[in-house]
Amino acid sequence: MQKTNNSGVDLIRQFEGCELHAYRCAAGVLTVGFGHTGPDVTANLTITPQRAVELLHGDLARFEKAVAASLRVKVTDNQFSALVALAYNIGPAALAKSTLIKRLNAGRTQEAADQFLVWTKAAGKTLAGLVRRREAERALFLHP
Repeated sequence: MQKTNNSGVDLIRQFEGCELHAYRCAAGVLTVGFGHTGPDVTANLTITPQRAVELLHGDLARFEKAVAASLRVKVTDNQFSALVALAYNIGPAALAKSTLIKRLNAGRTQEAADQFLVWTKAAGKTLAGLVRRREAERALFLHP
């Protein structure tokens, strides 16, 4: 199975940042570390930098598996890594049902790349940080 390359991991780390104390993200979800969410994240949770990295690697494995399951075509390492970065942020179910994946699986790669730019809202509002993130994910996706 493909793995997220260093460019993809760096992109995720850059845009997620590392918060050692649980907080609510722009969508209102309790989050800690490098964007880790789930039932193990509670309001008063504090983690170590080492634990943040461990959570990141565990999350990456889960998202890599989900992205691989949604693909019906072969993709480059950069394309795969960009898709994992997107899934890391929007969730694997949203990615699997997305127009982006449908177009990619239909062999319409450029149209799929353009779909990254659709995912720029949180709680119904366009966020400048998401716009920058999607542009970076799209650029990675299109880089040979």
